[in-house]
Amino acid sequence: ELAAVIGATVPTGFELTAAEEVQEKLGSASRISRDRGKIYFEVPARGLPQVHRLRSVDNLFVVVQEFKEYQFKENKEDALKDLEDLVKKLPWSDPLKVWELNNSLKKKKTKRKKHNLQSTASKEKLNDDGEEEGTDQKDASKQEDCAQNAAGVEPASGQDTEETQGVASRNGEEEEDDNEQSDAKDELQAGSGSETKAGDGKTGEGDAKVLKFRVTCNRAGDKHSFTSNEAARDFGGAVQEHFQWKADMTNFDVEVLLNIHNNEVVVGIALTEESLHRRNITHFGPTTLRSTLAYGMLRLCDPQPTDIIVDPMCGTGAIPIEGATEWPSCYHIAGDNNPQAVKRAANNICSLLKKNENKESSTSLGIPLDIVQWDICNLPLRTGSVDIIVTDMPFGKRIGSKKKNWDLYPACLMEMGRICTPGTGRAVLLTQDKKCFAKALSRMGHIWRKGQTVWVNVGGLHAAVYLLKRTWERAEEKRSFW
Repeated sequence: ELAAVIGATVPTGFELTAAEEVQEKLGSASRISRDRGKIYFEVPARGLPQVHRLRSVDNLFVVVQEFKEYQFKENKEDALKDLEDLVKKLPWSDPLKVWELNNSLKKKKTKRKKHNLQSTASKEKLNDDGEEEGTDQKDASKQEDCAQNAAGVEPASGQDTEETQGVASRNGEEEEDDNEQSDAKDELQAGSGSETKAGDGKTGEGDAKVLKFRVTCNRAGDKHSFTSNEAARDFGGAVQEHFQWKADMTNFDVEVLLNIHNNEVVVGIALTEESLHRRNITHFGPTTLRSTLAYGMLRLCDPQPTDIIVDPMCGTGAIPIEGATEWPSCYHIAGDNNPQAVKRAANNICSLLKKNENKESSTSLGIPLDIVQWDICNLPLRTGSVDIIVTDMPFGKRIGSKKKNWDLYPACLMEMGRICTPGTGRAVLLTQDKKCFAKALSRMGHIWRKGQTVWVNVGGLHAAVYLLKRTWERAEEKRSFW
């Protein structure tokens, strides 16, 4: 049976979380390994639909070959010539079959989606005596750009990190959410007779169409004699010559990945087109959190059935929406002091509900989530009534200021301590203002104990996710913080 070594990019710091999810949801997966914002695992090809349903991964690719100790020549021309020659030696056959199968799954998904939208629109017409009312479906499928949340590779000190797209250059983000698949057996059968034959670059329709491709190079390290642009250009030229494909940096069929980190080289073929982290968000704000990072934060606090989970500064609602989707046996409450943020979060919830309605055989009538406008320092919740708090705190850059955080953070920690159950309650908090947070936490040491710290990269900023445990101490209603 055809097997695939799958590579996945994940939020930095949550590699272990992603590996655990793979083990939990893909029992057939083997040889799981983790490495600097990426995980690798082997699955049978029939498991591809389940791979796309993983919640912790941003981007997916099938590995063509991995080199742990690649010896680059010191001379630039020789090093690039080696990369060109490498193309002919790589085992492309099975990875391209996996790409073809993945492509057929995506086509079937798109056909089902169109069918669902058409049937929904026709129902609405009938219900309204012929009056057309299909605009909500368009709204549900719209996705605003969220460039400010593009989290790239975080360079280690003294390292040169580059990312290049196509046979030339690249923007930092990829991949999206609409690749969750079902009907695995039917799609796998369809995949074996896939329309597109990647091996010879032609399609089955009279062998007329030549496949378009681009090469994306991610390079990190300061000992290479070449740039990402040069590596992508020369490697891409060799790929073009080998397969007789046509280079196209925007409207491409196949994306070949060349990942270089010091002496490690991984060649792969992308299985996703837009980042899976955007799966639940249609209305973006200035600081929208990645759904994959939200999932990692939620998983860190180990939600149990019947837990009440609160996000007191929810923004566009990425954390509570992810929580309600993945942990429906818990009850989720989201809130924010900004009416615009509450409106965006409510719109995102509506979009998710419509998406669920459009899915075939969906039995979901709603999600266990409420959203409220409130004051973070004076929450309308009973003392000790909440099991878990998960939130993305203001960094003091796009929202608020570093100066305001010195008053806000201790006040937040005190109010969170009040509503959280003594002894068993926990909080997972994300912030980039680590100095202010550490000071506030030291003042709140009687009600919060720091457990685990996970260092993450958020939009290029070095941030931290803190897991806090609620002590048995009673939180005072009012307190002088400094």
